Amino acid sequence: MKAQEPVRRRCGSPASAPVGIVLVSHSAAVATAVAELARGLAGGGDLAPVLPAGGAPDGGMGTSSELICEAAKAVDRGAGVALLVDLGSAVLTVKALLAEGDELPEGSRLVDAPFVEGAVAALVTASAGGDLDAVAAAASEAYAYRKE
Repeated sequence: MKAQEPVRRRCGSPASAPVGIVLVSHSAAVATAVAELARGLAGGGDLAPVLPAGGAPDGGMGTSSELICEAAKAVDRGAGVALLVDLGSAVLTVKALLAEGDELPEGSRLVDAPFVEGAVAALVTASAGGDLDAVAAAASEAYAYRKE
């Protein structure tokens, strides 16, 4: 019988590590509120890490690559980081960071999803143990939620 090779993981990353989630908004208040809403609706228990990255470093409106990178590094547990964004320049900022290749943790992904509904779906799925593909799919599927 042949011995199995050990599973290789990123240093410090347990096998059941959750996907991290970063909510990027032009407004710190909006990003924080959506993170709080998602945590509240996802229920109690052991939730996946989710952080807001909103506004400019001086507290004004805008998006900050520094705040996004800090939040992504803080939620990274080795299973990937889903980045959900609110508006146009937030998309451009995250795309630029991903293109640079070394600013965001390995496995970071921009997720095309509605900001509020996508954040809730992403957090519920990540907290249930979904991998990055499942988290991104759940968040994206929120586009189909009907409100009538």
